[in-house]
Amino acid sequence: MSKLDPYAVKQVRGPYLVLPKHERHCATENELKDYCKDRREQGKLLAADLFAGAGGLSLGLTDAGIEVVFGVDHYDYAVETHSHQFPGMSVSWDLASAENVERVANLMVECGIEVLAGGPPCQPFSKAGRSGIRYLVENGERDPNDARRDLWRAYLEVVQLARPKAVIMENVPDMALDNEMFILRNMIEELEQIGYSVSFRVVDAWRYGVPQFRQRLILVALRDNLEFEWPKAATSKVTVWNAIGDMPEVIPGWRPEGGADGWTQYDGPKTEFQKYIRRGVDKLEQNRLYDHITRPVREDDRIAFEMMTSETKYSDLPDHLRRYRSDIFNDKYKRLDENDLSRTITAHIAKDGYGYIHPRESRTLTVREAARLQTFPDSFRFAGPPSAAFKQIGNAVPPRLGEAIAGAVLQALSRATKKPDTSREVANHLSSWFNSIPSRDLMSPWARSESRWKAVVAEILLERAAPSLVRMLWPLIDSLPDAQPNEALPEDTLEAIYSVFSGREFGNRVQRLKDLVREMVIEPDALWEPRIDRNKLPTLTPALINYLELAVPTTSSTGTRSEEPVITVKGVLRVTSRYQGFDNETRNRQSEGRLSIARMLSMNPDSRSAHLGLFELARTICTPEAPRCSECPIQEHCRRFGVDSSQTTLDV
Repeated sequence: MSKLDPYAVKQVRGPYLVLPKHERHCATENELKDYCKDRREQGKLLAADLFAGAGGLSLGLTDAGIEVVFGVDHYDYAVETHSHQFPGMSVSWDLASAENVERVANLMVECGIEVLAGGPPCQPFSKAGRSGIRYLVENGERDPNDARRDLWRAYLEVVQLARPKAVIMENVPDMALDNEMFILRNMIEELEQIGYSVSFRVVDAWRYGVPQFRQRLILVALRDNLEFEWPKAATSKVTVWNAIGDMPEVIPGWRPEGGADGWTQYDGPKTEFQKYIRRGVDKLEQNRLYDHITRPVREDDRIAFEMMTSETKYSDLPDHLRRYRSDIFNDKYKRLDENDLSRTITAHIAKDGYGYIHPRESRTLTVREAARLQTFPDSFRFAGPPSAAFKQIGNAVPPRLGEAIAGAVLQALSRATKKPDTSREVANHLSSWFNSIPSRDLMSPWARSESRWKAVVAEILLERAAPSLVRMLWPLIDSLPDAQPNEALPEDTLEAIYSVFSGREFGNRVQRLKDLVREMVIEPDALWEPRIDRNKLPTLTPALINYLELAVPTTSSTGTRSEEPVITVKGVLRVTSRYQGFDNETRNRQSEGRLSIARMLSMNPDSRSAHLGLFELARTICTPEAPRCSECPIQEHCRRFGVDSSQTTLDV
């Protein structure tokens, strides 16, 4: 048997690019202070970029007119790239260290840096790690063994210590969209407490001229409670071919003469985007294209690539061309559609490029093509070998997206208009109103119950029942003996419930309650767990579990408390749409809908009852037809999106 694999990819070592420091690089903190003083005297607004990577966000800020003079990252190749591209200091400091956090904040203050940008790494926000993060934060603890444990808190601590005029944070949407939205809501609360307005949105990068499908959570906080307006989004897309169609064909694995200084002959840009991307190229290098290199291609992969269109799935390939399980890796190979957006460029492209097959050629993307799809200009180069360049590109914020956000920040600082309310103020109004309503007058009076058992019985039997029926039957449920964990449910109590709700209209509901009782016999303490496990009580729907944890929280013997889940029901989204002035009802409930609730509640002592107040408000006052706006506890700043003013009762 031959030791040589006939299909193996020939290993071709990539050119290693070493980049010199920027001509205005500062070697010491004192040099940086002097440089910043000079720039401020010239009227420049200065910024720091934490977790800066190669500098995608830094470049966006620079293009908008904000000078980035300080960059921090913990990946040496990225720091080298940043220190070449931007003036001031670029350092490799680990922000998991409290000492480095304080050092960064002090330097910002001493240098007069007024804008803080950055994207804390998203790894800690995985679903598996959230519960642990929440427990640590709730109990004021830190895990010294987890270097990534709370980099989002490190970012917040820099804000708290340095108090810049503006804060721009970028992250993956998943950072915010856990069940409780714990991290985002805490950030809102902490920033508002020190005088910042907070705006955030999941944005599609293509709407700001980026030729790829890339969703990112953007948070903007402005000191002195200034109001922020999001930049106007585009309606047309920059396609893959619009971005890279001018680039010459390249043989997989080919390397130019001259190593890292080698280049490919280039004929010039054809589209407006290509002209934009070539804007910084030196006149003497107009015919040169750097970093237009990619990996070699195995022969069987070349055959597979030849067979593929942008619609081909990995499972569509013949068996002998599939080296991976198609049920797990069905998108392992992906040819990009030249007439549409690229899929999201991620750091994984550094490991393999199978998910980014060129739309016309049988190869994966080159370094320069990947950079183009992230909107890095052709003059922007990346330190290290090609794998390091791919990693820096995949981890970056698209500069064009950063420029749009930074431009909107500058406009907000110039307008200096105060934001009319804060999340805490809205939550306080909702909570006070909800708590002022007598329990007997609530649409769901069990929302005030301290008994999770009675609340679940009422939800199963009386949810969406007529108010008159609720007023008649809830007192009966409330008067029955309470159930306790690890104790059998009293038979006489159960019989009393079944007899009262014996009518035909309650048949399915009673059966559902009986099913729950049988499950509770097997798992006698499951209902009282702070986080109810649906595997133990499958009769309970996820929506009902969320409601119980919100309305009737419990605490375990270890101190773990029920979450405050963000619940997106149609009525609540109607309230958020009207109050915030734009449609949250027809958008994605699990993203924009949930964010709309977080904007009104944050996470503070009033947020739990305020959330219940949103339910009550939607059912009693902010109704679909003829809402009684004059009775609304948050009417003062309501923008009334989609409400016909002729059908509302307003104070004149």
